[in-house]
Amino acid sequence: MKYLSEEGITNKRVLLRCDFNVPVKDGNICDDSKITKSLDTINYLLKNNNRVILLSHFGRVKSEEDKEKNSLKIVYEYLKKYYDLEFISNPLDLTMVNNSSKKLFLVENTRYTDVPEKRESANDLELAKYWASFADVFVVDAFASLHRAHSSTAGISKYLPTFLGFLVEKEIENLKPLINNENHPFVVIMGGAKVDDKIKIIEGMLKKCDKLVLTGGILNSFLKVMNYHIGNSLASNDAEVLESVKKILNESASKIVFSPMVIVKRGNTNVEIDIQDIEDEDIIYDNIINDKVKELIDDAKVIFLNGTPGLYESEEYSKGTKSLLEILSKSGAQVYVGGGDTASAVNKFNYANEFTYVSSGGGATLEYVSDGKLKALEFIKENGVEN
Repeated sequence: MKYLSEEGITNKRVLLRCDFNVPVKDGNICDDSKITKSLDTINYLLKNNNRVILLSHFGRVKSEEDKEKNSLKIVYEYLKKYYDLEFISNPLDLTMVNNSSKKLFLVENTRYTDVPEKRESANDLELAKYWASFADVFVVDAFASLHRAHSSTAGISKYLPTFLGFLVEKEIENLKPLINNENHPFVVIMGGAKVDDKIKIIEGMLKKCDKLVLTGGILNSFLKVMNYHIGNSLASNDAEVLESVKKILNESASKIVFSPMVIVKRGNTNVEIDIQDIEDEDIIYDNIINDKVKELIDDAKVIFLNGTPGLYESEEYSKGTKSLLEILSKSGAQVYVGGGDTASAVNKFNYANEFTYVSSGGGATLEYVSDGKLKALEFIKENGVEN
């Protein structure tokens, strides 16, 4: 695989896979960083007289109803501020490209092709071949989507010379210290809502880090296995997952750290308490970092943060996230932040310039740091057309 920066592309038809899966609330884009981080690649290709077809997914599409609320038209309206482009409303009909004088096109949500049967998400190669037929070159700039080998992130590479865009290059280069595991003490802080899909990642992180700080909803499942009473708090009920959590605790208890201070909703009020004092009807919405965890952070040389301690979008449950970001900003460590909700929280509370690197990838960054691989990149390495 080659970086776009290594070899100029001019006067070509280019399929450019970006990740425009931005958070939206009340019809407005809450965090546009995923879009803005791909503008360098778009601008470069347009400047060099290429015709560019933008592909991206947006949300989860499992039914016709999902299509209505997961249209990329909101991103099209955003991009119109910068470019004269056309919107292709059907991802299965790109013929407009051949009949237009425009240089830039945005194709509707690639996951529309998952209904009525999965095509995009199943890496349907016929679908990839169809998209590839409208271009000469494939450029991958959707780092946040590369942990999934889909038709638009991987399959197209089987039919077109493939390059990694400026954003993907930046991510790979900046995350090298974490991949190479160069400096210690290395502390990983993992939060977020669910543990069910993160067992292998946690196992991978424990092989690399010196301490793993658990917080947020992930912590709840570990507390449950450790026989703490967590009231009505969100936690896994999957027996297999809980057995995996138990195995992790048995094998790596000395590496796992957490703060016992939580904010629970008790009736109509919020109370900050120790987890020992949780009652039956309590729901944990936030986790507050204590002095023990702060000392770990202060002593670390490298820190990787992915996930937040609480429901930071709500002001009443943002204390844990705000205080953690403040502590991290004052540490002497190199601090790397995973994307997704974590990056959104960093942007929301104005800490974007306080850390070593803020990634655009959520789950992708987590998987990449955990084992150094991304499914789409592995597919491209094994199946991609030789450049």
